[in-house]
Amino acid sequence: MIDWKSVEAADCAVPAGRPMDDLVRELSRALADPDPLVRDGAPYTVLETWIAHGVIGRPQRLELGDEMAARFTDPSIQARTFAPLVLEMLVAAGDFKSGWVEAFEDWYPAEADLRGHDETLGWLHAVAHGADLLAGFGLHREVAPVRMLDLAAARLTAPTDHVYDQMEDDRLARAIARVLTRTDLSEREAVRWLDPVADRFGADRISAPVPAHLSNCLRTLRLLYVLADRGVRPASELPAQPLHHRDAVKSSIAAALDRIVRR
Repeated sequence: MIDWKSVEAADCAVPAGRPMDDLVRELSRALADPDPLVRDGAPYTVLETWIAHGVIGRPQRLELGDEMAARFTDPSIQARTFAPLVLEMLVAAGDFKSGWVEAFEDWYPAEADLRGHDETLGWLHAVAHGADLLAGFGLHREVAPVRMLDLAAARLTAPTDHVYDQMEDDRLARAIARVLTRTDLSEREAVRWLDPVADRFGADRISAPVPAHLSNCLRTLRLLYVLADRGVRPASELPAQPLHHRDAVKSSIAAALDRIVRR
């Protein structure tokens, strides 16, 4: 077994004497390991570096993407929730398969384990990690942006008893905002995904305590309104980008929030 900490310390140089296929398989297994020090440590850094720098060949990257797409149905939560991170790496590097989008769409709103962090398993972050991939797909030229906006609405309206507690609402709001920078969105497409959100929550009576899924949705939409007003940064070191149809988006978010909180 490779000592990935040593590889990381050596500027992620490829270990000698091991076929790349074997190395990628070992890294893939590590990204599903229940030990967070393995899963979220040196193997993650090495894999991210190798994908970004083209160290792993395209056929191997596509095969890895297929494996991650299949992992959305894995019985282990950490395997499911780290799959979107690897897929986002691949999409950012220019790799893409339509089947990856379909597998993600099946998983994201249906995932029931929304813990941000577990004392034993470490970071899980289904919503936040999924949001990163949602943004990646939502900015990809081969994916209609409305698909990812509709997917965000499905995630927001999915029943849950878990209140987002590790800034998952922020990550999801930022992902939606990044999709809304697409200039090929019509004004109607930029706002219609909010209709099922307002319909879902505007029809219920608010009880005490406030249902978790309603709280999650409200906090996500509030930050999205701020991002619509101020713009969203693709990365911390880059300037904010304006949302397309900014005023219409702000107005529709405000109307949805008003409809929900005044019922």
